Amino acid sequence: MIEARNLTKRYGAKTAVDDLSFTASPGEVTGFLGPNGAGKSTTMRMVVGLDRPSGGSVTVNGKPYAQHRDPLRQAGALLEAKAVHPGRTARSHLLALAHTEGIGARRVDEVLELVGLEAVARQRAGAFSLGMGQRLGMAVALLGDPATLLLDEPVNGLDPDGVLWIRGLLRELAAQGRTVFLSSHLMSEMAQTATHLVIVGRGRLLADTTVKELTATITNQPVTVRSPQAAALSEQLLRRGASVSTAEPGLLRVEGMGAAEIGEIAAASSAVLHELHREEASLEDAYMNLTRDSREYVTDDSDETSEAAA
Repeated sequence: MIEARNLTKRYGAKTAVDDLSFTASPGEVTGFLGPNGAGKSTTMRMVVGLDRPSGGSVTVNGKPYAQHRDPLRQAGALLEAKAVHPGRTARSHLLALAHTEGIGARRVDEVLELVGLEAVARQRAGAFSLGMGQRLGMAVALLGDPATLLLDEPVNGLDPDGVLWIRGLLRELAAQGRTVFLSSHLMSEMAQTATHLVIVGRGRLLADTTVKELTATITNQPVTVRSPQAAALSEQLLRRGASVSTAEPGLLRVEGMGAAEIGEIAAASSAVLHELHREEASLEDAYMNLTRDSREYVTDDSDETSEAAA
């Protein structure tokens, strides 16, 4: 478990994290989201004692991380995958870390197999691709079989198979009762992996919620209508004040009117409906709406929808 209470970090006149409180609980994948410059990396560094808070506190499994006698068994972290000497092999890097806490070589070999690096275990890390470096970083995080994991962009550089693997692994770890605290730029991946969300902007808490609860805040989603009488139905909807666009023959996208009202108009017009449903809001839609006023770095296109928006 990770518990932050009124956590604050200042660098001179700059406040990077501002009175931030949240809990990442066992059995959940907690997604940690926010625009660039929101204080996510600083917060994660404070969790594992790499930065000292200016105010407030943060504990891991009931204690400040530095006070644990067995920190690798308490929390595993992937904050910078390339934090490894390029001349060391993957196995020797893990062995060196394992020796600090009396972890045996068998566990080193287990995590190398778990992350898919057993075939390159004796290759120098400096020659690893970005994806292989990420896998080695995951091996480091998992080395102590920790109760809590902090992962910053763990799918960065992974191929589609690797992304599926990490998604399944994080779900499995949470199902085992572990705490998984995950930061990622990929909204679609976060939507499929996280069960809880902590969202920050300019160092402050914007939301502490679930994916379902957050997406439910977007209530003006368009309605998709498919009908062999789409053209005639479109005219009826336009007369009633709806905004209608045509994506393809027979398919309408209707804004400004609910599905029930559209169905009633279709029935009154004897229009056959093959499809009628309100589009679900995506996590990206809800996230962009929530953080619109909290971005430090904004492009000229204020409606950007890139998945790198976090």
